[in-house]
Amino acid sequence: MPTARRSRTIAAPISELWALICDPHHLPRWWPRVERVEDVADDAFTELMRTSKGKAVRADFRLVRAEEQTHSLAWEQQLEGTPFARVLSSSETLVTLQPAGERTSVTIELRQKLGGFFPRFGGFMVRRAAAATLDEALDGLERISG
Repeated sequence: MPTARRSRTIAAPISELWALICDPHHLPRWWPRVERVEDVADDAFTELMRTSKGKAVRADFRLVRAEEQTHSLAWEQQLEGTPFARVLSSSETLVTLQPAGERTSVTIELRQKLGGFFPRFGGFMVRRAAAATLDEALDGLERISG
């Protein structure tokens, strides 16, 4: 299962960052390629993203866990019946915040299980692309909180 994890200490209080990551409406401000978020419910939301070639792509997500005491949350992409299902059999994003004095340590992990013929050949490429996405997400959090 390709897994990518990135961490960074951001100069913002944990409460500010927690409010940002808990509200899917803020994703376009910090998550790469997300243009807007729609259909936000208690435990679900839809992202409208734009590919590098300009094509609009919709992705549905379900909140799996949001624990304020430990400042950790996880959401999973709903893959069944989508074009993503040709490549992935599961995709889960975990975000954890840790106090670091006046700053906050942010860790984002993307766990993806590949489907089709990709498990044999695509793990490295998927992990590398996921790591780049996580770096961009951390850049976005740093930019909007600084």
